[in-house]
Amino acid sequence: MNDKKMIAVLGATGAQGGGLARAILNDSNSEFAVRALTRDASSDKARVLADLGAEVVTVDVDDAESLKNAYEGAYGAFCVTFFWEHFSADKEIEQARSMAAAAKDTGLKHVIWSTFEDTRKWVPLDDDRMPTLMEKYKVPHFDGKGEANGAFTEAGVPTTFLLTSFYWENFINLGLGPKVDADGNLAITLPMDDKKMPGISAEDIGRCAYGIFKAGQEFIGKTVGIAGGHLTGKEMADAMGAQLGRAIQYNAVPPEVFRGFGFPGAEDLGNMFQFKCDFEDYYCGARDIDFTRSLNPELLSFDAWLAANKELIPLK
Repeated sequence: MNDKKMIAVLGATGAQGGGLARAILNDSNSEFAVRALTRDASSDKARVLADLGAEVVTVDVDDAESLKNAYEGAYGAFCVTFFWEHFSADKEIEQARSMAAAAKDTGLKHVIWSTFEDTRKWVPLDDDRMPTLMEKYKVPHFDGKGEANGAFTEAGVPTTFLLTSFYWENFINLGLGPKVDADGNLAITLPMDDKKMPGISAEDIGRCAYGIFKAGQEFIGKTVGIAGGHLTGKEMADAMGAQLGRAIQYNAVPPEVFRGFGFPGAEDLGNMFQFKCDFEDYYCGARDIDFTRSLNPELLSFDAWLAANKELIPLK
């Protein structure tokens, strides 16, 4: 392992980072090694990575010195923040600044920053098409990451800005799976009208990141977007129904209705879906499926993802 380039992977026990760690560790011919960065090196997921050959290191993403120590001696890093743990875009920005500073101080040769669009470039704060949240954001979990892009650029860190897509795992873990509606029908509810939405398996995000690292310098300084499919809500409902053997309808609600559902983050997600809907051409265009497959030849379609995960989708 000593002759391999070390990649420090933040969120290595999570969705995106875990996908990258496994992609590297499962490739016996990889030129890279994995330093799995996690809050709890004794967790079951951390131990699994260690068994696969990762170096597991405890890190505090709120502590710049902890990050610097974790990056020391590495070739590159995968950087991601965790909005849904604290619901604070401000916190994400501060964490990203610490990540960028640590990358600069330790001389990393390549960083992948998992990011999103700053939607305020399309919908300014004084634009009443969607409500302003937290006084200074439209889609906080997008805008904070997009704003934080500047931390890496200003620090002069060689960075690839990776625009990800809607996790299909959200139908399992985020409560967006099929539910019985007021008419007794099983339905998925999204405020996407008839517009297409880019989506991807979370594991494939990690595999794409691996493809970017394997490409060397090619994507440094560039923004790249990835998706496994562009589907309407009806297409996703129909595909789920075919796989699950149940009739599943698509309930297209207005974004203001979705924002009012009352669960934590409903307003943020309502605005997010509205942004994707209102700017469908841009948003899908920025996430080309063929390009994604060039990074990750094993890319799953939605149907393939469903076939592998249908038993995990809760039906309520």
